[in-house]
Amino acid sequence: MELATTPTEVIRMKEASRGFRPALRINNGLLGNLEKRTLLSIASRLPHSINSDHLTALGLFAMLAAGVCYAFSDRHPAMLLAVNLCLALNWFGDSLDGTVARVRNRQRPRYGFYVDHVVDIFGALALLGGMALSHRISPLIAAGVLTAFLFLSIESYLATYTLGEFHLSFGGFGPTELRLLLAIGNLFLMHFRMGRAFGHPMLILDIGGLCAIIAMGAMMLWAVIAHTVTLYDQERLG
Repeated sequence: MELATTPTEVIRMKEASRGFRPALRINNGLLGNLEKRTLLSIASRLPHSINSDHLTALGLFAMLAAGVCYAFSDRHPAMLLAVNLCLALNWFGDSLDGTVARVRNRQRPRYGFYVDHVVDIFGALALLGGMALSHRISPLIAAGVLTAFLFLSIESYLATYTLGEFHLSFGGFGPTELRLLLAIGNLFLMHFRMGRAFGHPMLILDIGGLCAIIAMGAMMLWAVIAHTVTLYDQERLG
């Protein structure tokens, strides 16, 4: 995120941030190393007229647009290609905003962390809402995926505050890997709508949604146990 430019604003920002230590960012995603190198390369070449706030806004509007495209994909399957384009734009904006701030030494760590994750919540709501409106996934399962995402996010934010570590991925999968899986699934959805699970025909996105709920639930349970044990060990009572 962009720093204030006037001396008064800089002093006020430093006073407000005194004693604040940004959490250690940990990305163990399958594409984490490749993504980091790619983002650094892009950030070093990005025109200075484009700042982190612009990229954050791009990421949000891209996810809102993805939800709208999903909503119209029931009658117009080609809109799924537009969803993939929106996912690519969301990756560009959402992944690059923090990198640009760090490369240019223009960080506002508290503001950036807060705004980025509020944007993520609205983006997830728009995406899953659009899926539900497309009738390609049952509203109940879409709500379940959103709920599991929010629970996993809450656990991550609590761990960031209490342990000083912000985990960008779980089980090798982070936002980038999930976007890629979703984009591949959209290509499949252009030709197929139904599948089979538990011996019954089901919407393909229902099958994927159930798998996502189970996976995120398992990740959250593992994280809760691991972090609880760590915190208990760090704060043992005499």
